[in-house]
Amino acid sequence: MTDPDESIPNAVPYLAGKEWEYLKECLDTNWVSSIGPFVDRFERDMATYLNAKHGIAVVTGTAALHVALLAADVGPDDEVLVPSLTFVATANAIRYCGAWPVFMDSDAKTWTMDATKTSEFLARECELRRGALVNRATGRRVKAMLPVHLYGHPADLDAFLDLAKRYPLALIEDATESLGSRYKGRRVGVSGLAGCLSFNGNKIITTGGGGMVVTNDDQTARRLRSLTTQSRADLAEWIHDAVGFNYRLTNLQAALGVAQLEQLDRFVEAKRATAEAYTQALAGLPGVEVCTEQPWAVSNFWMYSILLDPAIWGSARKVIDAASAARIQCRPLFYPIHRQPPYQSCPAYRVEVADRLHARGLSLPCSVGITPAQRDRVIQFLSHLK
Repeated sequence: MTDPDESIPNAVPYLAGKEWEYLKECLDTNWVSSIGPFVDRFERDMATYLNAKHGIAVVTGTAALHVALLAADVGPDDEVLVPSLTFVATANAIRYCGAWPVFMDSDAKTWTMDATKTSEFLARECELRRGALVNRATGRRVKAMLPVHLYGHPADLDAFLDLAKRYPLALIEDATESLGSRYKGRRVGVSGLAGCLSFNGNKIITTGGGGMVVTNDDQTARRLRSLTTQSRADLAEWIHDAVGFNYRLTNLQAALGVAQLEQLDRFVEAKRATAEAYTQALAGLPGVEVCTEQPWAVSNFWMYSILLDPAIWGSARKVIDAASAARIQCRPLFYPIHRQPPYQSCPAYRVEVADRLHARGLSLPCSVGITPAQRDRVIQFLSHLK
């Protein structure tokens, strides 16, 4: 039995490998800043894990998104297609480029960006003008698509890859929540021009903060590495050939990342075991719908999320508040970005499912290190609340 007064967090780091050993090596050797052997090793190991040619480590997942968009030549007054149901950083990175998000709806089964509606938008609302794809309503060039592998479940990549072939669109994968997930047998993050990762404290592996861009394109990799290191063009002189950014990851953070990456497969197994336990236990509760894994997907279940029938459970927020009172940290689904103050004036194409998901959804505690007893307490809470 767990202590009923013990707090069960939603998702916290799990440090059970060589983190202390590698951090001590950084301190002993004085390699603590943005240059050091662990940075190179982390980039190399991650690229190998994902079967990518290049990995470029950066300070945050948001920075990864920003420079990936710049590498796709997204610029001022361009538009990027993005799901409304995602963390706001996905849209913020677009605005950092001076471009504008165009919000797409969610697929009802995967909760990821709806490829069918995206295709409809491109066919009905856009046209080709002198080789550029233009949104008729705004007159702006539509430059890229940025689907998100939401909560660890892959988006339907082949559908978006097909759109990228039919239209002059770059495909960038927001894989910040999905490291270790697979789409039709292949790792997510490496199908488009670039993929973006995050190592925030609640992600499946963490460097405390940090992120990475992965790509198979040599030219893109060169531009990414330049942009993230202040675009320094001459190693002997302080000459910079563009406006760059100080987005470098430190050797200390990379040391954590190397230790965490060594345990990733075990972490994914633990997440999936928690998902299976929850799914089996909640099957008998009325008015509970889980985000099930599609046959072509392997999810890392970064978050284990459910939908509650309001006729039976009331509002999801009420359940979250009751869980908090019981010292169980559940969290709401992301608030649709097209409804948030900075983005209410941006285009949104037939966004309906995303609103319903947010209204009914919540995510249960799912740390890599959550114990069976803690999971049982979460399940008992929901059973008694019902």
